[in-house]
Amino acid sequence: MNSNNDPNYSPLRDVAQSPEATARYLADVQRVLLDIGKNLETLAIETRLHLRKTHVEGDRWYHARLRAMPVEKALGNVLKNLNNLTDGLEKSAYKRRAHDETVVNTAKGRKEKELERQRKKNPQPLQAAPNPPQQDAQSQNLGYGGPTSIYDMGRESA
Repeated sequence: MNSNNDPNYSPLRDVAQSPEATARYLADVQRVLLDIGKNLETLAIETRLHLRKTHVEGDRWYHARLRAMPVEKALGNVLKNLNNLTDGLEKSAYKRRAHDETVVNTAKGRKEKELERQRKKNPQPLQAAPNPPQQDAQSQNLGYGGPTSIYDMGRESA
């Protein structure tokens, strides 16, 4: 692809066409988001400490905490959404690879089904198994089909 000639050129088009490139790109984005997440966690802790220490004259001991709760909750939601986003990126990379594997397996499966259909339409004639030659009754192995009691054994036993 040439970006100078094609007005519809998108650099992510090449990334989207390869599961390995997609996984690398999503891993890079995830890495950046995790770094941002670390900074946001630090910001949330520092904000919490500052807001809970901010007292106004006439406050009871819990008023500063109550005023800080909406801000803490908003930052907590941002962190939760960021964690969900990074989990979603990882899941997307796996799903992208699974999609390509499914496409390959679908083509193979269709070929196998077509061969099976052809076999059912044109069955091969079965060949009869050759009969084993009959052997003398004394030379057969008696095993489980042999005598049922010691009196049926006759002279063969000892």
